[in-house]
Amino acid sequence: MKKCYRGVALILGCLALFGLSGCAGAKTVGKNLPTDKITEFYWTLDASTYPPEFQRYRFYVQDGLRFFAHEKREGDHWPLTEADATVTGTVPLTDADWEAFLACLDGGTVTKREASTSSGGSGPWLYLYWQGDRGQYQVFTFATNQKAADFETLCLRLKGE
Repeated sequence: MKKCYRGVALILGCLALFGLSGCAGAKTVGKNLPTDKITEFYWTLDASTYPPEFQRYRFYVQDGLRFFAHEKREGDHWPLTEADATVTGTVPLTDADWEAFLACLDGGTVTKREASTSSGGSGPWLYLYWQGDRGQYQVFTFATNQKAADFETLCLRLKGE
């Protein structure tokens, strides 16, 4: 139990001294994580348990081009697979679309993914990848609720809703 308290104290001390962006590899988008290094972003929301359903949005760079992809899976069994996708699409992004996406991420933080049996729930789960992240999953948190709402509005627009 003492180890747990020391770990919590270390984390809280680190947050107090350096702010979130200075602790344990955490980075702030636009500050110590340049937006021109971002290569991929996933947003996934598990909307229900029965019947199971989830929505995933993905922004990514491939061969120098930028894309937005979305996928909704629905079914009467678990786990859902690619065969359960009911709505999918991929669209190329304009420079303005990509800038709007980056504006939503600006000021958000990324931390290393931690293994935890209590990290379930409905999400959303957000993962951000960038050049130099050594291939580790990175957990993203929006800077504000407004930026998260702006992101969802952008995704709906790009889906054509």
